[in-house]
Amino acid sequence: MVAPLDLLDLDTLLGDEERDIRAVVRRVADDKVRPHVAGWYEAGSVPVRELAREFGKLGLLGMHLTGYGCAGASAVSYGLACMELEAADSGIRSLVSVQGSLAMYAIWKYGSEEQKQRWLPGMAAGELIGCFGLTEPDHGSDPANMSTWARRDGDDWVLDGGKMWITNAPVADVAVIWARGEEGVFGFAVPTDTPGFAAREIKNKMSLRASSTGEITLDGVRLPESARLPEARGLKAPLSCLTEARFGIIWGSMGAARDCLRVALDYATTREQFGRPIGGFQLTQAKLADMSLELQKGFLLALHLGRLRDSAGALRPEQVSVGKLNNVREAIAIARTCRTILGGNGISGEYPVMRHANNLESVLTYEGTSEIHQLVIGQKLTGLNAFA
Repeated sequence: MVAPLDLLDLDTLLGDEERDIRAVVRRVADDKVRPHVAGWYEAGSVPVRELAREFGKLGLLGMHLTGYGCAGASAVSYGLACMELEAADSGIRSLVSVQGSLAMYAIWKYGSEEQKQRWLPGMAAGELIGCFGLTEPDHGSDPANMSTWARRDGDDWVLDGGKMWITNAPVADVAVIWARGEEGVFGFAVPTDTPGFAAREIKNKMSLRASSTGEITLDGVRLPESARLPEARGLKAPLSCLTEARFGIIWGSMGAARDCLRVALDYATTREQFGRPIGGFQLTQAKLADMSLELQKGFLLALHLGRLRDSAGALRPEQVSVGKLNNVREAIAIARTCRTILGGNGISGEYPVMRHANNLESVLTYEGTSEIHQLVIGQKLTGLNAFA
């Protein structure tokens, strides 16, 4: 039986260091996540701080950033790490992605030197947890009209409003909060013990259950000027953070798809019906062939974007949208098809397939819905804005 990504010998496209980093992350996922993740998902809770410290020891938190205890790894190496983490569970990759590509990146890119020194070394080590507050109860895809307001009061800022569906919020030490003011959109590094800041755990999720998700309330949160991210000017700043994080999703979604296909291949070659393995039937082989094809193409797309980013230093937003739109859409299709191969067992928590499928429903939506990415690509193709 050939492993899902061995069909085209895609490993030959990776360097020795990239393969070594992938092996290390796969090992920690196998040791620290896989034995427990089904239970975490069932319980709807995850030991964020314990995992963050383990990931911090390996340099996985903010690994693509430089300085302040960060590893300074390549984009492809970071992508491979995301792939291995999400092969275990999307919620675990989300923990690392929100910590490094949203909260840490915002401070690293737009913060003052004082803010960087205060927060980034502890976040890189996993001793401090960060979250990223942009989405609101009534403003998801339209952050330009966010309701959270920042007003001047003497030398201070006062924040009022709320944020919703914020990964890591219930356990965070610092929240990067985006708010509108009279002069535009501002970002703030908010210590979560500041009076007026509250984070409530969101329960009863049917997806990303092995992830800590919260609703943030900001009630007269008073902050000094030193809490404002001085280089963040306008909505472009938080949107650039989302572009940063979406890159990890392009890779991570392929990890979830690969894990589903791995399980389906094993099941198809061992499960017998009508006196033979179900993998010997034409319809099952057609499903496996089509899924393998899309997995190879998704990996090649992720790798191409990673190489572009490593050579050019950044990707254009529409390039990231192509990656997220295609790879998450194909990953969820693979998960659903693998579920059909497993039959009734496909809905059992004994197998990871339904857990991956449920998680990917969230990945499909967060950090830009499929519709938003279609419009980003459409605008680039036509030169016409269809958002309004």
